[in-house]
Amino acid sequence: MHIKKLKNKNKVIHALQEINIPPSIPVISIPTNITVHLGAPGDDAENVTVPFIDYIKNVSSSELYPTWPDNSLIANIIAITSVTLNRVYTEWYRSRGYNFDITNDTRYDQAYVHNRGIFDSISLITDRIFNYYIARTGQTFPIYARFCDGRISVCDGLQQWGTVELADAGYIPEEILKYYYGENIEIITNAPQTDVPSTYPGEPLSLGDSSLNVLKMQGYLERIRRNYPAISAISPIDGFFGETTEAAVKTFQNVFQLPQTGVIDEGTWYRIIRTYTAVTKLAELSTEGLLFNELYGITSGQFLEGDVRPGVDLLQFALNVLSAFYNTIPAVPITSVYDYQTRDAVLQYQKTMDLAQTGIANEETINSIYRTIMGILEAIPPEEVYIPILQWPGIIYSLGYESPGVYVIQEMLSYISLIIPAIPYIEPNGIYDENTQSAVTVFQSLNGLEPTGTVDERTWNLIVSVYRQQRYSGVATLPTL
Repeated sequence: MHIKKLKNKNKVIHALQEINIPPSIPVISIPTNITVHLGAPGDDAENVTVPFIDYIKNVSSSELYPTWPDNSLIANIIAITSVTLNRVYTEWYRSRGYNFDITNDTRYDQAYVHNRGIFDSISLITDRIFNYYIARTGQTFPIYARFCDGRISVCDGLQQWGTVELADAGYIPEEILKYYYGENIEIITNAPQTDVPSTYPGEPLSLGDSSLNVLKMQGYLERIRRNYPAISAISPIDGFFGETTEAAVKTFQNVFQLPQTGVIDEGTWYRIIRTYTAVTKLAELSTEGLLFNELYGITSGQFLEGDVRPGVDLLQFALNVLSAFYNTIPAVPITSVYDYQTRDAVLQYQKTMDLAQTGIANEETINSIYRTIMGILEAIPPEEVYIPILQWPGIIYSLGYESPGVYVIQEMLSYISLIIPAIPYIEPNGIYDENTQSAVTVFQSLNGLEPTGTVDERTWNLIVSVYRQQRYSGVATLPTL
């Protein structure tokens, strides 16, 4: 980011847009595995940990008939997945002291028969839609999509045999689900699959900490406060564990008869989650479920420990540049994850530059970091700058854009031009000017891309690929896509 030429706040905000989480990205992930208790919650029964997709196939094969119409099966499997995710993300059982995610007792949860056979038709459909689930319109939290068979038992939710009739009448899966759960639902598709970061982080949260986990607890406590006004207010809700957060934790602990330490240990963590789930009715069809969206909106334009939003690797690259010139700032691995090491490097930068020491890469810190590295990098020739593999930040770069991403593009193209002279040399300045547009257009033409002069994801990735080949192997040819 060419901060020296940013004259007003609007330009800074515009440049920071490249690290905002795109609103279309779900904040709910599909867990890799799930732990099932083979009995009622309090039974002395075995726990089995199985791949999430295998669990969905097993329950679907236990609950459904493989001869049902595809649209019926799809609607039912999405409902089964939604119930499962709701149990995982409300930590329904773990917040009550159990060490599993769900049971196989149909009085409480869904039918799961360990090591049973799976129907081929159900397996094929589940492979396609295991990461689809139901949320209320405009939300991303999975609803507790209650269902029953519709013959032996009837419930306030989806009736499985009824879905067959609807499918035979021409209803598509979305229409079937809306028939039972209301018009104000939508199907979230292609949720990413990761290890779910929603369980206790392993270490207590206390004064001075900052992370997405802190932010989550702040949001939960503020929502709980509506029902329990004795709990003190938190200000600001920003992911930093300050004095008002400590006070709120202490009053929560007092209300629920826990040791008043002001520290969120494991017992307090799960009691907060259990209480939040109760007051918001997240395990019912009327799920409130707005908090995930609201919290990500609060942190738009900044990074907290645990973040994986586009732009983290760009920040890590900047910190590594700074570490070469400031011995107080440690180098960090470029992982695209705002991990503990990255938080510590940001904290050390804030200390060095006399900024508020929070470990949060907020607008002030990010602007300061990029302003500092621009003064360093502008004095270094492109052949002496090493750009690591950086992911496309989710921005289509075009004429007039001003940001650190533009500077990275210019550095890579400048080096490429030393080996492929047909590409005009650019003086890196962080501004997508006409010289940059011209160099991008020539680069695209040489590789058979549409010469738009703008850098989209495909162009970004190809520039990175060519740069890496030339920088580290001396290869001067363009790769074939």
